[in-house]
Amino acid sequence: MPEPSFRVRRARVKDVPQIQALVAPLVEQRILLGKDAAVLYAAVQEFRIAEDAATGAVVGCGALHVMWDDLAEIRTVAVDAAWRRRHVGHALVERLEDDARDLGVNKLFCLTFEVDFFSAHGYAPVGEGIVGPDVVIELARSGDEGVAEFLDLARVKPNTLGNTRMLKVLPSAD
Repeated sequence: MPEPSFRVRRARVKDVPQIQALVAPLVEQRILLGKDAAVLYAAVQEFRIAEDAATGAVVGCGALHVMWDDLAEIRTVAVDAAWRRRHVGHALVERLEDDARDLGVNKLFCLTFEVDFFSAHGYAPVGEGIVGPDVVIELARSGDEGVAEFLDLARVKPNTLGNTRMLKVLPSAD
């Protein structure tokens, strides 16, 4: 029996309830930060979704959130349990990396429990100091919870315990 196929596309507003349902178990397990529907609708343009080619059901999602002129975060990567180990997550990350290149972003950050998965894509564990102190001051003004995670602010510590900070520098397109 052939492997079911999927395609990756830009998310649409109609996908938001399916994105919420997909990430809900991971939020419950404290693997991903929960996001209110209003936040997801406001960020829908950041998302790519993987859909079952036969049914159109959302089977995976991921987002690219630009944080600064040369830094973006790969966030909210989730794959339906029935679709894991079928390269859905890999296809999503590759598309998000393409999006980053299109935007001119050359550093990609993630905060993850899935170290092996991201290592396979060229991400490496990294400590503090990804951006300079002047950028940290600017980023601290953001109300975005992902930025708070990046900055390691106290209010998000319960969600980041055990996570690994990872970074990938994309090769220059020039």
